[in-house]
Amino acid sequence: MIDKKRLALILSCFFLLIISCEKREQEINSISYYNKVNEIDSIYRIAKNPELAAKEYKALFKEYAPKNQEYIEEYETYIKLSEQYNIDFGGKESLYKLITLISPSGNTYKKYLPLFKKYGIDSTEVKQRTALYKNSLNHILIDSLTVASHRDQEANRQDMMIMLRNDRKNLNLFLRIFDQYGYPSEQKIGTVGNDGEPLAIVTILSHLICLDHKKIYPRLEEYLKKGEIPPRVFALIIDKYYLCQQSEHYFNVSSGLSSHEDSLTINRRRKTIGLPSLTHYSKIREDFLHSAQRKMNY
Repeated sequence: MIDKKRLALILSCFFLLIISCEKREQEINSISYYNKVNEIDSIYRIAKNPELAAKEYKALFKEYAPKNQEYIEEYETYIKLSEQYNIDFGGKESLYKLITLISPSGNTYKKYLPLFKKYGIDSTEVKQRTALYKNSLNHILIDSLTVASHRDQEANRQDMMIMLRNDRKNLNLFLRIFDQYGYPSEQKIGTVGNDGEPLAIVTILSHLICLDHKKIYPRLEEYLKKGEIPPRVFALIIDKYYLCQQSEHYFNVSSGLSSHEDSLTINRRRKTIGLPSLTHYSKIREDFLHSAQRKMNY
């Protein structure tokens, strides 16, 4: 017979193995989710088959918890197309998910009020749910990050001694935040700090990764795999690091290709973190900006 100590050790190892496998599966799934979204978005945006895209999204969101990334807006697109082609998207419960996902984006919910009303969700309930989201934000984090944002831009980063002093303070702050709260995503802190000032998280991290790549990069990579930081945000920060090194545009999120850079290589890099190809991303961004311009003209 196996004695109790040996049995406890075997069970402990077994549970550690399960936890390790679940963690690895989660990491794989996050990148897999983003790449599947890109495939479906290309069906919608490039192949011009929106009905098929809606059906593919429906299957995807049965397997994965939905996200609603900036520019690509996959969950909004799914609901919009499903409604257009009479595809059951889950009705009220799915709309509640949408409200939660778009709550950080200010008044975005207003354009969906007719759809919410159609499914029995009036504007008062939408505002109440949005208010609940705002009340759920981590205000300790918001206070700290408001201070960090001010500190990051002190003296417009023109005084080297002040800049380095503040970046070191922010580095220590962010390492504590990572240990205690994980990545400070919009779902945790929203988009604005105290007194309505923007929280410059990406800008700060772009400076910090240049200050100490070894401490910042592994944490960001971890949060990317966990699905806490969107691929586009991760890529923006990494591209800034390579800019600090006067090197290539590693993921090429916001810059045009220079003559010596290989688009195939960049596209392979982009796929490893769940970003669409350069051509696909250009189309996504173009559509997003045109949509924003139409809203302004309206």
